[in-house]
Amino acid sequence: MHDIRKINVMEGILDANDHIAEHINEHLSAHGVLVVNEMGAPGVGKTTTLKNIFKHLEGTGLKPYVIEGDIESDLDTHTLKNMGIDTHQINTHGECHLDAPMIDHMVDHMNFDEKGILFIENIGNLVCPAEFSIGEHVMMLISTVTEGSDKPYKYPLAFEKADLIILNKVDLIPYLDFDEDFYMKGVRALNKDVPVFKVSGKTGEGFEEVVAWLAERANKLEVKEHHHDHEHDHHGHEHHHHD
Repeated sequence: MHDIRKINVMEGILDANDHIAEHINEHLSAHGVLVVNEMGAPGVGKTTTLKNIFKHLEGTGLKPYVIEGDIESDLDTHTLKNMGIDTHQINTHGECHLDAPMIDHMVDHMNFDEKGILFIENIGNLVCPAEFSIGEHVMMLISTVTEGSDKPYKYPLAFEKADLIILNKVDLIPYLDFDEDFYMKGVRALNKDVPVFKVSGKTGEGFEEVVAWLAERANKLEVKEHHHDHEHDHHGHEHHHHD
């Protein structure tokens, strides 16, 4: 009985979460804002990845917005605000992931005055964040050669659900026993077509291609929603408050 009850409760939580996530997605689609759920373990370079992306985002006509998720502290938020990035902080005070109600509350207090990309830096964790939709159009997984080449095998859900994988710190490959073939075999077994970009947060290598991919997705979103902007904006915003 206990197992059945636990399953039913979890299904209920996920259903409620997904309902709110759908409205977040609709609301931001109507504003021409692509939502990127950035996931990765602690230390893979999630904030460094964002900083490199922002350098190449200039000139694309897309404004960056950020929600920083941390269990405690707001160090990364201060760093990004000092760069002039519209950044907002969520502290979970123990929770190992962000969920849709947290994002819904924060989005309601943000001003999306230009089309762009909302990057949501999730809690450093390869398990829980993969289970909760937060309204994203793109799930961007940051992986790194310093973690080892076995991560797709140990944490399959994150790799299976990723729309984009960034393999960071490739400048360190000569100094590590990283088996790239083994890593990619694991990735492809879970996610046959996901693009994998090899980058270096330190040198900036590879980020131009990442931004080109994201910009293409953002511009497709704008075209797709263009004819219904006013209708979706009104209803999406109304639902957003009622949730």
